[in-house]
Amino acid sequence: MSLEVMTEQVSQIIKRVRPYIQRDGGDIELVNIEDGIVYVKMGGACDGCAAIDITLKQGIETMMLENVPGIIAVVTI
Repeated sequence: MSLEVMTEQVSQIIKRVRPYIQRDGGDIELVNIEDGIVYVKMGGACDGCAAIDITLKQGIETMMLENVPGIIAVVTI
């Protein structure tokens, strides 16, 4: 799968989850995809939130692993 297609699929997932994150005062932004790893920036209320790991790993990462071939992890920067 091309990086362009992968980026589009990842962006679509972020667009789907962003309203839920924003509802709690946070935000998410795609920074880069490299070697199957999605790098995102979490902002607003997400910055320093104790639940960020749960949101990122059990929510966003799970969706990407299930729906975007080639993605192996999601990390925040």
